[in-house]
Amino acid sequence: MKKGFDNEKYVKIQSKKIKERFKLFDKLYLEVGGKLFDDSHAARILPGFKRDVKISMFQELKNDLEIIFCINAGDIEKNKTRGEYGITYDQEIMNLINQSTKMGFYVNSVVITLYNNQVSVDKFIKKLNRNGIKTYIHKATKGYPTDVDTIVSEEGYGANPYIETTKPLILVNAPGPGSGKLATCLSQIYHENKKGVNAGYAKFETFPVWNLPLKHPVNLAYEAATADLKDVNMIDPFHLEKYGKTAVNYNRDIETFPILKNILSKVSKKDIYYSPTDMGVNMVGFCICNEKEVEEASKKEIVRRYYNEKNNYKMGLCDEDTYKKIKLLMNELNIDEMYLDVIKPALEKKQKENLPVIAMKVGKKIITGKQTELLTPPGSVVLNAIKQLSKIPDDIYLLSPTILEPILKLKKELGTGDRLSLSEVLTALSICSVTNPLAAKAMSNLKKLKGAEAHATYIVTGSDKRMLKDLQINLTCEDEFLEKA
Repeated sequence: MKKGFDNEKYVKIQSKKIKERFKLFDKLYLEVGGKLFDDSHAARILPGFKRDVKISMFQELKNDLEIIFCINAGDIEKNKTRGEYGITYDQEIMNLINQSTKMGFYVNSVVITLYNNQVSVDKFIKKLNRNGIKTYIHKATKGYPTDVDTIVSEEGYGANPYIETTKPLILVNAPGPGSGKLATCLSQIYHENKKGVNAGYAKFETFPVWNLPLKHPVNLAYEAATADLKDVNMIDPFHLEKYGKTAVNYNRDIETFPILKNILSKVSKKDIYYSPTDMGVNMVGFCICNEKEVEEASKKEIVRRYYNEKNNYKMGLCDEDTYKKIKLLMNELNIDEMYLDVIKPALEKKQKENLPVIAMKVGKKIITGKQTELLTPPGSVVLNAIKQLSKIPDDIYLLSPTILEPILKLKKELGTGDRLSLSEVLTALSICSVTNPLAAKAMSNLKKLKGAEAHATYIVTGSDKRMLKDLQINLTCEDEFLEKA
């Protein structure tokens, strides 16, 4: 895929924008929306956008910042899961803390929001404390959202414990939406201003892109990504009224802005922001360098989201409205379920072989892999793809029987199936590569599968799904469960 986004320019102007906002206050609480470390959504729809660019931008400010992570107590109690990783929010918090500290960032604490004496939450707090991580408990704010006088009082934000911070820039992040980032920022600003500190708030969220058209594919891709939250992009009426300029925001920020503005004005004793767009520091829209590539990438992402939510519906993880909403977005862009050019070959191959199949696009060529007596479809297609990239003929076998025999014997003894998963195929191939130059050559081409499009005729789960994700292959699946065979 060609470059559609200028990452270097983005780092330069986004960093400058954050520093400008930083200078307006003695202390800035910056709500960081989305993923702090691995923004794969942005990387898929903005070719050239680096997945770790967000955290990389903060590296030069590392000595001036600290991080607070928030998690909703209800999400802990419900074992809420991050679908793309298959891990719970509390596990993700631990991952975020470990990643941050490894990179040299100071993690101040974890705030448990909307706490209501849940037993599972108490256990998680013990786990954090035993790992040397400070925790703070915030209960529901009295008076929220309508009684501003109570919210901005000792009964409201004042009832929350003050989080001791020492740096001028505090990043507030979470494993997912609805985690209480904004409430934590506002609570802290209340306490800071009571102490005579000129503390402020800003929001660093990549999507929707405020200076792109409302129906731009990039912004529609954001709607597709948040279809389960029922987010809708809208023209920011406050920005239009104040400045006479059109800006795009989303319904939740627009709906809550009057309350937020009132609270900030009461806490700070002055008006700083006149629209939800004012609060943001998002410069993504200025760094698109190839409009056609970005639009095409965004359309593909919307189709991927459609298949993902159809799978989630089949598994009971979302309601029917979620994928139907994405279908409406596809209709707006005049694209359909067959838009990805790996879908038709996968379905045709399945019909011909009457077996589960995955099709993958490698360069300009479509490679297929079917379920065999030895391999799962992901194992087959990846093996076929790297052989194609290495110009190794189909009739040459890369996996040595002497390596496969003990693996298959162990699987049989453990009762874990008769076929090799993708991770097992790659493990076997890596062992073979020590003595087989062709296997080594094939292994060296694995990295070329990054960003490849693939479509499965069944719902891929477990280790196969995780390994395809680790290889950064964009996978879509038909909403059919794999039958045991």
